[in-house]
Amino acid sequence: MARSRKGSRKRGGTWADKAARFKRRLMVWAWSTLVALVLCLVARYVAVDVYSTNRAQRDQAEVAMLMDVKMPSGVDNMKIVYKGFTVYFNSHYHIPNCVVYELTGKETEGEYPRYKNFLTDEQIAGCANPWDYTHSGYTRGHMAPAADMKWDREAMKESFYMTNICPQKAALNSGGWNKLENKVRDWARRDSAIIVATGPILSPGMTTIGESRVAVPERFFKVVLAPFASPVRAVAFVYPNGSSKGALKKYAVTVDEVEQLTGIDFFAGLNGEEQVESGINLLQWELQGN
Repeated sequence: MARSRKGSRKRGGTWADKAARFKRRLMVWAWSTLVALVLCLVARYVAVDVYSTNRAQRDQAEVAMLMDVKMPSGVDNMKIVYKGFTVYFNSHYHIPNCVVYELTGKETEGEYPRYKNFLTDEQIAGCANPWDYTHSGYTRGHMAPAADMKWDREAMKESFYMTNICPQKAALNSGGWNKLENKVRDWARRDSAIIVATGPILSPGMTTIGESRVAVPERFFKVVLAPFASPVRAVAFVYPNGSSKGALKKYAVTVDEVEQLTGIDFFAGLNGEEQVESGINLLQWELQGN
C-alpha cells in the first residue's frame, strides 16, 4: 500500500506541483493570448491605414477630376496650377476665366497672415500689373480669397498674383461678395471639404482699365460643390459688379444657369451631375433665412 501511494505521488505529484504546473500553463496561455491580441491589433491598424491611404488617394483623384472644368471653344485660356488653386487665365482680357480650388474644414483654421502686396506673375503672358487698378475706381478682387489660403505661406502669396484678380467695385468686394466668402468657409467646416469655382461672366464690349486694358466684368459667379456630403449637393451665385445688398438667397442660382451664362462645364465627371446641377435646396445650404 505504501508503495502504491508513492507511485501515485510520482504520477500526479503533490498539490504544490499541480499548482505550479497550472500556474505555468496559465502564464503560457496569458502570454499567447496577449501576443495574439497584439498581432490582431497590428493587422487591424495596417488594414485601416491601407484603407485610409487608398480612400485618400481615391478622394484625391476624384477632387482632381472635379476641379478640371471645361472651357467653351474659342475662349482664350491658359491653365495655371498654383499650390492652393488652379487658374484658367484669359490673357486677352487679362483676368481669369475661372479659378477653382478645394477647401477643407481644416484649411479654414490656418494661421498664416495675409500677404501685403499684389504681384505680377512674370511667367504668364497677359498678366496685369497691380498699378493697372490705381485710380480706376475698382478694387483688386480675389477670385480665390486670401482668407481661404491661410493654411500655407506659398498659397497665401500666390493668391496675390494678378492672375487671380478681377476689377470689382468696393461695394461688391467688401459687401455681399465678402459675406458669401465667409459662408463658403462655414460650408467647408460643416461638410469637411468643398470645391469652389469662381470667376467673371465675360461679355462683349466690356470696359477696360489701366495700361494693360484689363477687362471689367459686369457680373461674377461662384459655384460650390459638396462632393462628400450626403446627399451630394451644389449651389451657385451670380452677383452684379456693384451694390449687392440683401440675403445670399437673393443671388442663388443653379449650376446649370451659370454654365449657360459662361459656357463653362463644371464637374463633368460627377455621378448624377444633371440632378445635382439642375436644382437648389436652400435648406441644405442653410440659405432659407439668409
